[in-house]
Amino acid sequence: MNKLILAVVTATVMMASPVFAGDAAAGKGKSVMCAACHGANGISAIPTYPNLAGQKEAYLVKQLTEFKSGIRDNAIMKGMVMALTPTDMENLAAYYANMK
Repeated sequence: MNKLILAVVTATVMMASPVFAGDAAAGKGKSVMCAACHGANGISAIPTYPNLAGQKEAYLVKQLTEFKSGIRDNAIMKGMVMALTPTDMENLAAYYANMK
């Protein structure tokens, strides 16, 4: 019984604390499409577009996922994320999270 409780608690904690293991090098390759609005170095020259450099990885993955699912409604971003896989999103997030 104790092992079952421990297993359930462990699984719950693991699901509540996402760990992203994105590949920043792969994310750099995908970031070309982001640079037009968010800047080549993740710092936007246009105030209406957010800076991506230094954002938390989990936050970036969440935002990309929400744009793709339609939870966040933005026609430009919807078009940009449609071809991204969850792995692509994790890689982009790792790339931008590792920038200053």
